[in-house]
Amino acid sequence: MSRKHFGTDGIRGRVGQPPITPDFVLKLGYAAGKVLATDTTHGRPRVLIGKDTRLSGYMLEAALQAGFAAAGVDVMLCGPMPTPGVAYLTRALRLSAGVVISASHNPYQDNGIKFFSAQGDKLPDETELQIEAELDKPMACVEPQNLGRARRVPDAAGRYIEFCKSTFPAELDLHGLKLVVDCAHGAAYHIAPPVFHELGADVISIGNAPDGMNINEGVGATAPAALAAAVIGHEADLGLALDGDADRLIVADAAGRLYNGDELLYAMVLDRLAASQSVPGVVGTLMTNKAVEIALAKLGIPLVRAKVGDRYVLEELKKRGWLLGGEGSGHLLALDRHSTGDGIISALQILSALKRSGKSLGSLLEGLTLYPQSLINVKVAPGYNWQSDSGLKTEIDSVSAELGDQGRVLIRPSGTEPVLRVMVEAAEAQQAKAAASRLAGKIAN
Repeated sequence: MSRKHFGTDGIRGRVGQPPITPDFVLKLGYAAGKVLATDTTHGRPRVLIGKDTRLSGYMLEAALQAGFAAAGVDVMLCGPMPTPGVAYLTRALRLSAGVVISASHNPYQDNGIKFFSAQGDKLPDETELQIEAELDKPMACVEPQNLGRARRVPDAAGRYIEFCKSTFPAELDLHGLKLVVDCAHGAAYHIAPPVFHELGADVISIGNAPDGMNINEGVGATAPAALAAAVIGHEADLGLALDGDADRLIVADAAGRLYNGDELLYAMVLDRLAASQSVPGVVGTLMTNKAVEIALAKLGIPLVRAKVGDRYVLEELKKRGWLLGGEGSGHLLALDRHSTGDGIISALQILSALKRSGKSLGSLLEGLTLYPQSLINVKVAPGYNWQSDSGLKTEIDSVSAELGDQGRVLIRPSGTEPVLRVMVEAAEAQQAKAAASRLAGKIAN
């Protein structure tokens, strides 16, 4: 059974267009309440709602709250909060579920809804299918005396700040480090800077003045040039860029050189090994750079590739009982630190690695040189099936033959946008770029 509304990271779209409309989100809250909040062992079911800084968050929050109330579910509101912060608070407060209103790295005109279980995990496909089945039924309402109530979580930001700090080694601090922290005008604008400041760093904040419409605009993990420039301009030691909901991390060193999630994941592995901790395996995705796989193999560590999406990385990690995984986009998971990907906690893992090793990030990663990758997003018409496009298939076969063992081709549809992602990895950057352009030119759009 295929999902109608849920993509790789919840439900997402343009605000005011289906499914991101007040009436649909009202019904979604009701349906989710019926599915997720069935355990009344500890009294009435309760869910937490958090959001990023988009203007549309106010409208969608109200609609979700009404839907949950109609299902007899109490709602706790925490206002702007990173996605992983909602996951943490859901678990810490022993709630039935958590909900995040965010479109992550997308522009402010988009928004979305994603859910966490009582354990702070993203929902498996089966649970999302149950919610979709409930959406197909008429919406009802519990008896008036059973309606849900709403209240705010006291000091939600402070609770999450302390949790983040608790994941940093107690014997270390950040004194002597000047950090640029780019919050993408998103959900971590009031949380990330205090975390690093309270651990001792001299913090320069950028992207920390949200106005409801500037989230991810020219700043953050998806526009890291601003971070690199700020690091150089402030003569900082390091720069940390989050995305709109703060579950991604991109790092810039003192020279403005950017490090993506693949490199940061490898740094986390090296730190664990240096501390004599076991790393039985690492989970990446279909997009993980081939150089990481080769470098890990030299350390005797296997890399398993999951489908693209941190939820699938998480599923594979849990299945194998491993701890470390991630994506090149900056989603990184350390399951002994948090139940989900967390940009702030990932940054703390990188900082602890640098503190313990006494090395710069470049020196720590000098044994890893990524293969050049070229990624092109091609807009496609609804219903376009690239696998049945004979012209594209012929070009894929031709490019693959030319690359041989020195590269690879990956074509995949986005789970959140009407685009086809074309990725080519090759020994030379120009070869990768030319091959990706050839493939993109064959896509019918």
